[in-house]
Amino acid sequence: MKRCVWLGLVGGLMACGSSEDEPKACPGTEGMSQPPAVVSAARSEAALTDDGAEDVIIAFRQRVFATAQANTEAFANEVTRAGGQVKQRVPSLNMLSARVSPEAREALARNPDVVSVSPNRPVYALGMSRPPLPAQAWLGAQPPPVNTVGSVGEYTEGLKMVQANQVWDANNDGVLDEGRPSGTGIKVCVIDSGWDNRHPELQAAFIGGKDFISGSANALALDAQVDSQGNVLLWGGGHGTHTAATIAAQLGGGGRVRLGEDPNGTVGVAPTASLLIARVLNERGTGDTMKVIAALEWCQEQGANIVSLSLGASSDNDAEALAFSQAKANGVLAIAATGNSGAGEVSFPAGYDSVVGVGAVTFAGEWASFSQYGPGTNLVAPGVGVLSATIIGGAPYGEVAASGQQFMSNPLEFSAVGAYSGRLVDCGLGSSMSDCGEAATCEGFVAYVDRGGGILFEEKVRNAIRAGAKAVIIGNHTAEEGTGNFTLNGPSTLWVPTVSVSLESANMLRGLMGQDVTLDVTGLDYALQTGTSMSTPHVAGVAALVWSLNPQQLDAEDVRAALLDTARDLGPDGWDPNYGNGLVQAADAVEYAEGLLTPVP
Repeated sequence: MKRCVWLGLVGGLMACGSSEDEPKACPGTEGMSQPPAVVSAARSEAALTDDGAEDVIIAFRQRVFATAQANTEAFANEVTRAGGQVKQRVPSLNMLSARVSPEAREALARNPDVVSVSPNRPVYALGMSRPPLPAQAWLGAQPPPVNTVGSVGEYTEGLKMVQANQVWDANNDGVLDEGRPSGTGIKVCVIDSGWDNRHPELQAAFIGGKDFISGSANALALDAQVDSQGNVLLWGGGHGTHTAATIAAQLGGGGRVRLGEDPNGTVGVAPTASLLIARVLNERGTGDTMKVIAALEWCQEQGANIVSLSLGASSDNDAEALAFSQAKANGVLAIAATGNSGAGEVSFPAGYDSVVGVGAVTFAGEWASFSQYGPGTNLVAPGVGVLSATIIGGAPYGEVAASGQQFMSNPLEFSAVGAYSGRLVDCGLGSSMSDCGEAATCEGFVAYVDRGGGILFEEKVRNAIRAGAKAVIIGNHTAEEGTGNFTLNGPSTLWVPTVSVSLESANMLRGLMGQDVTLDVTGLDYALQTGTSMSTPHVAGVAALVWSLNPQQLDAEDVRAALLDTARDLGPDGWDPNYGNGLVQAADAVEYAEGLLTPVP
């Protein structure tokens, strides 16, 4: 019998493996006979279901009612009578979301009191990151005081590229300069996947949060929920933690770092700014338009000066456009990512005139090929390999040791955390359990598997585990890719610690079959991530720095002008579709804003 897997490549490709005379799977692994379900990234913009109903956002006119709340409730009753199911209300904007049939939608569109009916389209995180690994210890809930002393080793390449440290540490001694702007007095609302309230980098900055995903009373808007034993129950990918820390991680924070890196971790662009956290993205980095609108409204209610959105959708939306236009009128500076598809048009909300759209560049100042561009691109900032905090224990880090040697490795996405020592067994291409041969036993071993053969990594690893492997090493077959950056395609409780190694290391490991090997996959508290999601908080942090120069005299338009007019031109003279006005520059923007201040007599 031959088992085949459709790889879905252009032109079509079948990966087949023989299962004749397949040995019996080891106890406890029987459930791995089929691959885990993979959720498609392609989703309907209109969220249609089999019955034709769809989720929509309805904007309506203010009628003769004493309050906006009463007007909203009256209109909600009309939607219900039309057969719709009302889900969420935003009275201050005269909006609500509902699930309606096509007939009900047509009837609402004819209602003279209806301004617009828009799809409650999905929105997605705009970072290209790896999901975190399970976390460990829980820290206390009491926020510590803001720390003003740290180390220059915390200054990331991105931080220095946008001149942030030049503003608040001119003498480069790792101490905040007294009297210089560093974000104090400015509230930045991060609309994202939440935050990890255990991370020492963020506890002093957090002043409030709301969870728009669960609808619970949890005001923390967590990126990770942990039980009393320290086990992660749910996590949001670490995306929100990473973006929030890029803005306001404090000096001297100190999480777990890689060997040789500064023990204080990293520092944010505006290390004394205050953070409001609105969780609108779930653990897969997905949310919807109405949650973004509701979060935007909540941010304003909390007195936010700046809103940072490392998320977006491919199309505009009437209700969303109205919400951001109103936020701008209320004096809020909204900053959003342009998107990661590389297309010549930006995502929304970045594309609205009321929002500052941010694209990505490398540390060399070159446009990142994934960064969406075109009208709506206002600024660029570092977005490739940006180091920042992530969920505690969320950054995968692997070590392989054999015959007195250390081999550089990279954990596969969704790898289990843990360490295992055992005999190294050659499992070939991992096309079936029998590839591991007679050396494989259910007592355990470390499987070495070659990349290639048209076989998915998840299938290679699954076959090795069913043969008894307690850890797996994937040997890369391309020298240019180094250790590689691979995935198991989805979470599973049956995965074991799994890493990939370079072609050079793979050739050496093939000569060590039968010897003891130790494989250790652990989680650190800081991660390198890539995407316009990472560029956006750099700009939000610079905006906070500029505004904190004088929160009483400066307003959102002053700050926006300071950012745009002082950006370093990286492309053709003036605005261009790839770089917008250019690379945001904190020191220059602060100097510009100083010229706007009225001298105090």
